[in-house]
Amino acid sequence: MSLVRIATVTTVLLASSVTSAQDFDRLGFYEYLHANPELSFQEEKTSALLARTWRRAGFEVTEQVGGHGVVGLLKNGEGPTLMIRMDTDALPVQEQTGLPYASRAKSIEMTGQEVHVMHACGHDVHMTVGTETALNLATQKDAWQGTLMVIAQPAEERGAGAKAMLNDGLFERFATPDYNLSLHTLATLPAGQIGYVPGWMMANVDSVDIQLKGIGGHGAYPHNAKDPIVLAASIIMDLQTLVSREIHPVEPGVVTVGSIHAGTKHNIIPDSATLQLTVRSYSDATREILLNGIRRIAIKNAEAMGFPEDLLPVVEVKDEYTPALWNDPELVARSVAVMKAVIGAANVIEVTKEMGGEDFARYGRTDEKIPSFMIRLGVVPEAKWQAFVRGETNLPSLHSPFFAPDPAKSIDTGVKAMTAMALDLLQN
Repeated sequence: MSLVRIATVTTVLLASSVTSAQDFDRLGFYEYLHANPELSFQEEKTSALLARTWRRAGFEVTEQVGGHGVVGLLKNGEGPTLMIRMDTDALPVQEQTGLPYASRAKSIEMTGQEVHVMHACGHDVHMTVGTETALNLATQKDAWQGTLMVIAQPAEERGAGAKAMLNDGLFERFATPDYNLSLHTLATLPAGQIGYVPGWMMANVDSVDIQLKGIGGHGAYPHNAKDPIVLAASIIMDLQTLVSREIHPVEPGVVTVGSIHAGTKHNIIPDSATLQLTVRSYSDATREILLNGIRRIAIKNAEAMGFPEDLLPVVEVKDEYTPALWNDPELVARSVAVMKAVIGAANVIEVTKEMGGEDFARYGRTDEKIPSFMIRLGVVPEAKWQAFVRGETNLPSLHSPFFAPDPAKSIDTGVKAMTAMALDLLQN
């Protein structure tokens, strides 16, 4: 183990001594989290560290909420309730950044495979910013009133953690927020800057499996078979018309077939094929058009090719649905003004919405319709950004094995922005 990794481990093992923001070693905390990532549904040590740190700072902490979720409450008189959410899980990616604190962790994925694990989506940044913001509020209680609720949410990468915490009574057992805040790293923005999007920011995300059944046979005698591969090809091409011909031209939509599996040998027509799709949209109406269209296209193609009723495709919409993320425009306008005052107007810029997914959306979609806002935190190191501007390099995306934020500058910017927004909202 390198001296850097020994130092970060020692820092975090001593986290029980952290009682305020002044005691908090943000870089040591971040480097430990980065070097010790845990997969979705396995965030046991990560959640224990956060719980221990928050508890020592005076928060009333409850663990095992919706799995490895953690809830911390800090009550400070009458006033609004603000929820700050941070996500905790990592990805099955083998890190290739070459950083001295790079992850060497391995774990067993849900498939049973042993995989490398990496914080390739910035959740280590999210946890560090969220925790330091919470500690800041704990040491500035004379500057605000109300209740601060911080949550460490598991399984965001599976689109399951927010739903699990809500189903475990997050708002009923603890508090119903007046506002929800969160942040997410942005791999196309330099460290020191923050992006924002009013209204829709991220998409509905659905995973769809299509099971195709056929009649196997010899490749030389296709008339004696019912070929599921030809059926799959026809379905794949017709699916493209859903976006181009069935939804309004200005409505975003994506239907991508990310996986197709069938057959074992050149001259054997198989008796089955499997397609796996990701489906993206913003409006619920567009989502329904796309999902219903997938079912119709799959079945009608099979019927047109003469497949009997007992061999018609089975279309399954998986239970991993993530709803589209809506940033409340009024809350965005208020918070943007606060951030500009703290980190400078030139460093707070409107960015484009995306077709990625974020289950933070669920906290604003309960019956209470809580105003929510997720900021985008720039993390690209300055030298890398300037090389990109000159056209000399590309920027690694989120989920890339080369994703390497500038932790010092990005975390400092995130903490300043989140602390300022929290203080602004927690006024009586």
